[in-house]
Amino acid sequence: MELLKDKFGRKFPYIRLSITDVCNFKCGYCLPNGFKIDKSDNRTFLSLEEIKRLAKGLSELGVSKIRLTGGEPTIRKDFYEIVKVIKNSSGINKTVITTNGYKLDKFAEQLVESGLDGINISIDSLDKNKFHKITGHDRLNEILNGIEKLQKLNFKNIKINAVLLKGVNSNDKDFQQWSNYIKSNQVEFRYIELMQTGDNLDYFKKYHISSKVFTDFLIKNDWIIQTLGIDAGPSKNYINPEFKGKFGIIAPYSKDFCKSCNRLRITSRGDLRLCLFGNTGINIRHLIQRDDQTEELKDLILKQLNFKKESHYLELGETGLTNNLSVTGG
Repeated sequence: MELLKDKFGRKFPYIRLSITDVCNFKCGYCLPNGFKIDKSDNRTFLSLEEIKRLAKGLSELGVSKIRLTGGEPTIRKDFYEIVKVIKNSSGINKTVITTNGYKLDKFAEQLVESGLDGINISIDSLDKNKFHKITGHDRLNEILNGIEKLQKLNFKNIKINAVLLKGVNSNDKDFQQWSNYIKSNQVEFRYIELMQTGDNLDYFKKYHISSKVFTDFLIKNDWIIQTLGIDAGPSKNYINPEFKGKFGIIAPYSKDFCKSCNRLRITSRGDLRLCLFGNTGINIRHLIQRDDQTEELKDLILKQLNFKKESHYLELGETGLTNNLSVTGG
């Protein structure tokens, strides 16, 4: 089996596949004014058949894990068919999603039945008012109820993400709320440092804070750093034997962050992106129109890896093609 590998020796068993740009939340760091149709790009989102062919080709390149992202992936009417087709017809071992948790209390059972292997849910605060202010929605309770339902259905791989925002959810009181939550809940909670994109410079300057504030809290409270698996994401995880859950930190501005990169991205319209913040992207959609195009598809993806850079250069203010995170799924 050919394996996806770049010229820096990094291997890529993990693909983040966006299946829609549409999102129904209005998070300040991503889509403060809500989703707006990009009239300059009238291409449709990838179809179920295209996704099936793409996943099969990726599995033949050694990809073992696909994360379905958006926008909000569960908005698609064929979302569960997409999960099932990847799980049953592609050779991909692990299919997971990132979601805002919209109506999770109603969808929990269906998610489990689809065969999904894991779920990442965005919850930026356990304070109801703060959650409403950040997302534009008063839906915290239904999301937490949805997580409870997943746990009752014995669904194991539950992760919660929050974007760390200075003066909003970045003090010891916020950290302690999460600490209390994961003490009795077997979930992994991670803070993600706010990232600068093409259209959020003012917001970034106002709210960016180093994840060191959270690391300091963890060290002070006897949390121990944990090693990662081969297809794990970029989170540095911390464990404490007295807690059911784990803590994690995703710090894209940290030294050597890109050295452990193990994932590529494909947009909802079939563009291969070598990096979330890269300037390089190529459309691969024309090679997922027929079943007999798999070898051509694999060849094109392998050749593209020669153009993957050593770093995202975010610390230099380079944001590449990413105007907002809904376009490439964060």
